[in-house]
Amino acid sequence: MSSSPTPPALEGNAASESVGLAVDAGLKPAGPTPSQSRFQVDLVTEAAGAAAAAHDKSPNSDASTIPTNDKATPVADGADGAGGDEGKSRFRVVNFADPSEAGSPLDAGPAEGLQNGDTVMSETSLHSSTGGQHHYHYDTHTNTYYLRTFGHNTIDAVPNIDFYRQTAAPLGEKLIRPTLSELHDELDKEPFDDGFANGEELSPAEEAAAKEAAESKGVVKFGWIKGVLVRCMLNIWGVMLFIRMSWIVGQSGIVLSCLIVLMATVVTTITGLSTSAIATNGFVRGGGAYYLISRSLGPEFGGSIGLIFAFANAVAVAMYVVGFAETVVELLAGVDALMTDELNDIRIIGTITVILLLGISVAGMEWEAKAQIFLLFVLITAIINYFIGSFITVKSKESYGFFGYDSAIMMENMGPDFRDETFFSVFSIFFPAATGILAGANISGDLSDPQLAIPKGTLLAILVTGIVYLGVAISTGACIVRDATGSLNDTVSSMFMANCTDAACKMGYDFSICKDPKTRCKYGLQNDFQVMSIVSGFGPIITAGIFSATLSSALASLVSAPKVFQALCKDNIYPGLSMFAKGYGKNNEPLRGYILTFCIALAFILIAKLNIIAPIISNFFLASYALINFSVFHASIANSPGWRPSFKYYNMWVSLAGAILCCGVMFVINWMAALLTNAIVLGLYIYVSYKKPDVNWGSSTQALTYHQALTHTLHLSGVEDHIKNFRPQCLVMTGYPNSRPALLNLVHSFTKNVGLMICGHVRTGSRRPNFKELGADHSRFQRWLLRNETKAFYTPVFADDLRQGTQYLLQAAGLGRLRPNTLVFGYKNDWRDGDMMNVETYINMIHDAFDFQYGAVILRLKEGLDVSHIQGQDELLSSQEKTSAVKDVVVSIDMSKDSDGDSSKLSSKATSLQNSPAVQKDKKSPSMPLNVSDQRLLEASQQFQKKQGKGTVDVWWLFDDGGLTLLIPYLLINKKRWKDCKIRVFIGGKINRIDHDRRVMATLLSKFRIDFSDITVLGDINTKPKKESITAFEDMIEPYRLKEDDMEQEAAERLKNSEPWRITDNELELYRAKTNRQVRLNELLKEHSSTANLIVMSMPLARKGTVSSALYMGWLEVLSQDLPPILLVRGNHQSVLTFYS
Repeated sequence: MSSSPTPPALEGNAASESVGLAVDAGLKPAGPTPSQSRFQVDLVTEAAGAAAAAHDKSPNSDASTIPTNDKATPVADGADGAGGDEGKSRFRVVNFADPSEAGSPLDAGPAEGLQNGDTVMSETSLHSSTGGQHHYHYDTHTNTYYLRTFGHNTIDAVPNIDFYRQTAAPLGEKLIRPTLSELHDELDKEPFDDGFANGEELSPAEEAAAKEAAESKGVVKFGWIKGVLVRCMLNIWGVMLFIRMSWIVGQSGIVLSCLIVLMATVVTTITGLSTSAIATNGFVRGGGAYYLISRSLGPEFGGSIGLIFAFANAVAVAMYVVGFAETVVELLAGVDALMTDELNDIRIIGTITVILLLGISVAGMEWEAKAQIFLLFVLITAIINYFIGSFITVKSKESYGFFGYDSAIMMENMGPDFRDETFFSVFSIFFPAATGILAGANISGDLSDPQLAIPKGTLLAILVTGIVYLGVAISTGACIVRDATGSLNDTVSSMFMANCTDAACKMGYDFSICKDPKTRCKYGLQNDFQVMSIVSGFGPIITAGIFSATLSSALASLVSAPKVFQALCKDNIYPGLSMFAKGYGKNNEPLRGYILTFCIALAFILIAKLNIIAPIISNFFLASYALINFSVFHASIANSPGWRPSFKYYNMWVSLAGAILCCGVMFVINWMAALLTNAIVLGLYIYVSYKKPDVNWGSSTQALTYHQALTHTLHLSGVEDHIKNFRPQCLVMTGYPNSRPALLNLVHSFTKNVGLMICGHVRTGSRRPNFKELGADHSRFQRWLLRNETKAFYTPVFADDLRQGTQYLLQAAGLGRLRPNTLVFGYKNDWRDGDMMNVETYINMIHDAFDFQYGAVILRLKEGLDVSHIQGQDELLSSQEKTSAVKDVVVSIDMSKDSDGDSSKLSSKATSLQNSPAVQKDKKSPSMPLNVSDQRLLEASQQFQKKQGKGTVDVWWLFDDGGLTLLIPYLLINKKRWKDCKIRVFIGGKINRIDHDRRVMATLLSKFRIDFSDITVLGDINTKPKKESITAFEDMIEPYRLKEDDMEQEAAERLKNSEPWRITDNELELYRAKTNRQVRLNELLKEHSSTANLIVMSMPLARKGTVSSALYMGWLEVLSQDLPPILLVRGNHQSVLTFYS
């Protein structure tokens, strides 16, 4: 809404108004409830304050009570003064009270309360504000929100974070700023409109999330240490740290082991930086890797990765539990305490373990977090225990290969000593230890501040764990030899000392027997996986560390999988999985997801073999990392203004390198598993793309599509058009796209995947144009086109008449080179029934098209084209798009069904239900059976949607218009529906040279590489038509003749000026030959093409200003009447075909 400037006479009221504000402080009404989120805008008199002051001491002052919430307020009689007349165009907004004072008593006098002039009235009270009984109404919004902005009465709001929220929770209340209509529209318009500003409608998933978040109270949220750092460190410090790191050093040597750790750390660091960038580009909800990827790259990638990532976490539970069970079984075997055999013991212990872990998880995130803290304490104690032990040399440990730190041992272990392994195979064994960096991000919904916690916790975890891995690699390589027998007797005698070069020899031990392939030593870096237990100060603590590492990783995965899966199911990407979206308790725990994860984990635990499941899990994780890195690159290169991460330490090219590295590592670890992973991701991607979930997350895929479209459009504009690249780009005057299906379907048949198609719609009417309704219709019908798989754009315009609107479209439709070059519209079947000025407008549209250098195409079906009076509203809008009863748009019923030329007639004009009671009544009444003509019309309108059987497309190429008449049928028969049809060409010629003309045309068509089945030369085209045909034509145009010979010249001129469409006698005589040709052509068409599937014919031209509209319309009528579907085509006489390469 807009408010007029304050009249000078009212400026004196400012003082009293300010006084009123001061007095009002003690008169605050009950404040808005937290759910109130609209502005109550009302008209009041600017002089109300002054009038109240004048009546301040009068006992007759009929003052009102202050409004409380939704109760209307009567106004003082002083408002009826002359000042009220001047001020009634002003807006006032009632100041809102502090909710804490909602219950304060209203103990001040009523007169003082009126001095602020903030009396609430609705617009309907304006009409009675000059006296008489007042009527008070509120608008439809019961939730009101009263504001003063900058101390003045205006509803224009200052910037507020609550305007930008998508949902009412979990961060705060969702407020809706005043709409542009409320601030700008005129007073007699209804300014309020329900809904979200800027089209910010929420998806069902987001609404559900908002509702759940709003209802949850006392939710447990974690900071960056407990929520991210602890989880990531526990997940990264897996079993590898204690039982594989020493073996890796033995195989690769210190240098290459450090390189392996650094390579893995580089991959995880880049991924961590990318994760941080995405996580700080807006509020992050639950779902971890799935949420980050889906909101960045869209549902196709997000849906595919989300499913395999959740599955990988579920299987990872089994992997870690089996690792734990193996360690327990080894301990049992050492004391000869196996229950059955090793494999079954692993299954038994694994099953018991996963049940206990499930119990901890189901107990709630708080218990799980406490368990993680305890496990981290044990793990760190085990690591410290190892490093302390490495400095304590014990004589009894030397036979096992541990001699303490020594430069000789370190130099000996610097280089590699691969035994049945390669660098990449060792790397593939280590890399799963580096995965786990998303453990914190996976519970993003349970973090108090994901934007702060994810970057800080993830990157610090990568740094700390990387340093520890490097420290362990250097430490083990510097104090433990590669081979040891474990026997104290293998000491070196003095006589063999000279021949001994190993580091162990210098320490007094001879382990040379281990180099014999037949002898298998059990100790040393290469042979003993438990060597860190030997080195440590207290061995059992290392065993506890192994238990802690496995159980913590299993617990993290057991929590991550259901959380990610729940987020995926909430978005309804895979409809069949929606049952797992339900959460329970204050933390919205996915109990169903826990049960599913437990079942998957149990199934893999029963396999009891790590080597089978480990590679595919690593590849699933790596696929997720690759896509997270690619997301950052993709979002950066799309250059979307919405990509503004607060974390700045990332680089798009580094992220791309990270994505490539992840893909490379996938194939290094296991190329078969990598291929399988890629195949699964691709399959899920294709499925989601095919299903097209109804979500819009503003992904970088959309941003890049726009960026590329804009770039290519600009690039295209700098290139001159070439004949070889000509495409028919059609502006089709369809009106509403579904009102003329035959026209839409036929044009779409030859423009689909070939050229541009714009559905033009001229909206006319006596009432003022409603541009907001126009915008809503534009969005609605564009969706209708997409839903019906019609590749076209809907472009409506408001204009005074059809011709003016068409001129607007001819000039402004399109962008750059993507502009229409051909105007297509339906034939005006009812031209003789209505106002002949409509015919004048219709014919002038053809002239305008040629003036703008457009080609022109007219489609005629003998049954007609416009079916809007049959369809009714149900075909217009799908049930999903009907937002409310008041906003429903329906097609008005109009019995003049053949007004196909005018795309703006009532037959396709949208009206609101509230203004169309006749349509409302019709909607409730049972549908009436169709009459015969409507049944035929409906059948005819669907004919181009069906596959055309074996038949012909007859091309009557009588005049050379540049080749458009020939190009359109060629494009048609290359489509699937028309491929069984053959092209027959008809040309004009002379009887004495028919063969010559046929050969010339055949040569031309072969050079154009256009297949044809037959060429017919019409030698009798100039034969005089039958007498009855001429008589019928003359009878048809008789009502439209001027007959100037029968009246005075002045009267004739006056009549011609007022009715320019009339046919003069002179004109009729001048174009007698041309008229006879049209009549004769119709006879030939009936003779040769009465069974054709479609006739494409050169449209006759009429010179502008010399041929009247009625005569030209008569030519088109007589030429195309009583025929199969016929396209009258006239190009713009510039070549659209070429035979040059």
